[in-house]
Amino acid sequence: MNKAAPLFAFVLASFSFVSCGGGATQQTTRVLASQSVASPTANPGLMVVNGTTDTLAGQFSAGNAPGLMAIAPNRATLLVLDTSNNKVEVVTTTKDTLSGGIQLPGPTTSMVALSSGFGYAAVPTALLNGAPPGALIVMNLSSGGVASTVSVPGAQTVVSSGDGSQLLVFSDDTDVITIVSPLLVNTGSQVTTTATACAGCRPTYAVFSADGTTAYILNCGAECSPGGPQASVQALDMASLTLGAAVPVDGATIAFLSGSTLYVVGNSLTNNACTGQTTAATTCGRLDILDLGSMTVTSTVAITDGYHNRIDMSNNGQLFIGSHTCTNVGNVNAPTGEVRGCLTIYNTTNGNIIIPPDNGDATGLQSFSTRYVEYVAQGGRLRVYDTTIDSLLLNSFITTGTIVVTGEIVDVKAVDFF
Repeated sequence: MNKAAPLFAFVLASFSFVSCGGGATQQTTRVLASQSVASPTANPGLMVVNGTTDTLAGQFSAGNAPGLMAIAPNRATLLVLDTSNNKVEVVTTTKDTLSGGIQLPGPTTSMVALSSGFGYAAVPTALLNGAPPGALIVMNLSSGGVASTVSVPGAQTVVSSGDGSQLLVFSDDTDVITIVSPLLVNTGSQVTTTATACAGCRPTYAVFSADGTTAYILNCGAECSPGGPQASVQALDMASLTLGAAVPVDGATIAFLSGSTLYVVGNSLTNNACTGQTTAATTCGRLDILDLGSMTVTSTVAITDGYHNRIDMSNNGQLFIGSHTCTNVGNVNAPTGEVRGCLTIYNTTNGNIIIPPDNGDATGLQSFSTRYVEYVAQGGRLRVYDTTIDSLLLNSFITTGTIVVTGEIVDVKAVDFF
């Protein structure tokens, strides 16, 4: 057992339950934040945050440089990538222990954890005999180790259906979508099939419908492939593996599905003016609102630029959109005018856009069903936003809107049902 496990167990025992007026008890939401940089007063690790009071409750080790995280739908297992050595640390949240690490053959920017006890990482540089580099690495989260390596040349991103029965894997510089059936791995049956998006469209991500019968494929287009066509969305029928017509959008690298509305985000090479905003930024990204009933774009909004790869919605309809390598304006530590970074908040109830006065990449987002707040990892800081006013939360526990950590926060995940 990891040396930090007893501390972790003590922390959880100290605040797992709070009184509910003398009657039943209610579990406090635990949040884990990956802290990747050592400081004179702290080592890298996972920070344990009390998600009710927004206060630190402890820390435990998870490698030398914990960053990207993925959590299983049942929240029993959390995967943490140690970027210093490409090892995936496995946290068993139900036992409050770090159960071990699984070595990947290269770096990854996309992982999935399933309730079945298996995890999946897209590793574009993985080497296989007789095949081009790139694979989907299947990790056994119960016994540890790599269970299988599925050849997917250039594998960059993996997305799971809601029930975990199908995985979509996207690769760089190809129009091919690889469909993986996890239950067929190591059975001797064919594990993968493919579908091909429109020519030059460069599919890069997907969002599944609630029933899993349709995957809405995001075609990055010219943003990912210079000279390529306009970005678009295509509906993939998961039974027949046939693709519908490509619906043009301004950009498409990440999306969020709410009911029959798909919020699609990316950059356009032609429609990139910051119309309606007073800003020193010379280019802006785009949020397109797609009605799935008619498969038409009903509205387009200017947002911050950068490569958009984070998106989440609060329980009162505030859409948080994060990117990296965006246009930063001003200095949040010494503000003298406009301050701008890689985070946009879109109010889906009235259409307002909020660009918070902060700098840096937005690398982690976490909403709550029981509170009107959003946790945001941006520029290495852990911010808490009040989604009723779309501004930093200020209360007796958190006076600056920031949960102060001495290192650098990369990602954030709630590990309890909330």
